[in-house]
Amino acid sequence: MTCHSVTSQFGLSYLCAPLGINQETALMYDRNPTLEDLQDQLKTGHNTPLTEDRQGEILVADPSATLEVNSKKFYIESYGCQMNFSDSEIVASILAENGFGSTRNMEESDLILINTCSIREKAEDNVRQRLSIFNKLKAEKPDLIVGVLGCMAERLKSKFLEEEKIVDLVVGPDAYRDLPGLIQGAEGGQKGVNVLLSREETYADIAPLRLDSNGVSAYISIMRGCDNMCSFCVVPFTRGRERSRSEFTIVSEARDLFDRGYREVTLLGQNVDSYKWENPETKVTVSFGNLLEQVALIDPLLRVRFSTSHPKDMTDDVLHIMAKYKNVCSYIHLPVQSGNSRVLKLMNRTYDREWYKERVNSINRIVPDCAISSDIITGFCSETEEEHLDTLDMIKWANYSMSYMFYYSERPGTLAARKYKDDISRDVKKRRLSDVIKVQSEVSLRHNEKDLGKTFEVLIEGDSKKSKEQFKGRNSQNKMVVFSKTKGLKPGDYCMVKIHDVTSATLLGTPVII
Repeated sequence: MTCHSVTSQFGLSYLCAPLGINQETALMYDRNPTLEDLQDQLKTGHNTPLTEDRQGEILVADPSATLEVNSKKFYIESYGCQMNFSDSEIVASILAENGFGSTRNMEESDLILINTCSIREKAEDNVRQRLSIFNKLKAEKPDLIVGVLGCMAERLKSKFLEEEKIVDLVVGPDAYRDLPGLIQGAEGGQKGVNVLLSREETYADIAPLRLDSNGVSAYISIMRGCDNMCSFCVVPFTRGRERSRSEFTIVSEARDLFDRGYREVTLLGQNVDSYKWENPETKVTVSFGNLLEQVALIDPLLRVRFSTSHPKDMTDDVLHIMAKYKNVCSYIHLPVQSGNSRVLKLMNRTYDREWYKERVNSINRIVPDCAISSDIITGFCSETEEEHLDTLDMIKWANYSMSYMFYYSERPGTLAARKYKDDISRDVKKRRLSDVIKVQSEVSLRHNEKDLGKTFEVLIEGDSKKSKEQFKGRNSQNKMVVFSKTKGLKPGDYCMVKIHDVTSATLLGTPVII
């Protein structure tokens, strides 16, 4: 897997990474962002990629799924990766079954939950700031219950209750089924904690309550946990060991979403390539390639994406499935982290520069129109200037359509924190990150310029952020396309769009009426 990721409301991204910068940040500007814009984000701390507008998002169920007016209300905010947002939908389903309706208004809520990310110190700082606000409200409303969910809950465990005394509930990613009992205890004045990790829990039998859904795209969690032990990453400690869901429940969930009008699903896992499920009746082992094909066969109109791929596990059979089925999107997020083999070894990524390049060559050979994106960490322990240049060279060579970029942030408990000295100054880390941003921005712009004059099939997701006179959607390569509205088209429709202008983050086009 990659242990690095962030969530996107627009479609595919990757899992459990430190929040960094990516080219989607350009959507915040009325022009192509300059290096100064991106550097300013670093200075101000507004350095969330792609999901700047989703971090801390208040998640609410579709009105048709909410309960009666007099039901108890829950308010939930989510931070971090796609898996956290997917988990919030599982939590919402559990709460709905136990008499809670969702609300956007924390003042009217009976229960406030914050689903947390622990991948980076800044992410935890953001959570603490939010908790201070919740507790001011709690002082005015003593019966209000406040709980911390997710990775930060798992990492800090009972510290929230015993030392800081700032919450009523602390619930880890594998203990959400226990929420009703913990809430009942909290209502009686008993603070609760359950952060036990599981080797079996996949929530396969729980139908997620889709929160703030656009009705077009949805996430499906196919596995949980991670067995990779990248030296910089806390995910194996906060989400536990790897385990895969039944193929039947995944295909059934995807089919149900399609029948309800959804036209795109993203299969989620810390490392989807290591998905492995044994059919208890036939004893046949289902691989990720097998699963991907079964979901693709549901209907040609159902687009299928997946995230995230690990370079050591990505096999050619998955690439051949991508080439075989048009509705399996031509996009792979393949995190490199560093372009230097020595640094990769220190990171315990279990591949070197040449192995990674061979995987990229295989993608280009088998799926020639595939776009590739990446995760990049600058300033890892003992990284030299020459090794940093190897990473810049890799960006150019691999021709990434975009990247999630961030400087190294040491996390307590990881192998790197125990074994290596964090010896690169923050100034050097930021300067190297600026180098990476600059090179990636140039490569992304050239990548998009090659699309000028081309026509793409775009799945309409909704209105453009800048104008209700325009639609936004993504092509198969996961590129955001903005184009003028045409009568008769609506979100969930496919539209052929000819590209007439580009930025480093967006394709601008005109609908082709056939």
